[in-house]
Amino acid sequence: MLLHMAEPRTVHVAYSIAQDEDGVWCARAQLHAGVVAYGDGDTEQAAIEDLREGLLGLLDEFGAPRELTLVIPDAA
Repeated sequence: MLLHMAEPRTVHVAYSIAQDEDGVWCARAQLHAGVVAYGDGDTEQAAIEDLREGLLGLLDEFGAPRELTLVIPDAA
């Protein structure tokens, strides 16, 4: 089931990804405190897509996280 909203919203979710000792790519993202999604696959992209599917389910169940957007100035 997908998140139902009046208007589409972009949610930025930081994630980490690494390859385990068996060669499987594993991705992880925390949506809220104690609410974590995982994805895995034979490639980095497959793991990210699996993670994306998990996050969509969690967004439907727990809602989108609050976001703060920062603009980082150039260190000239």
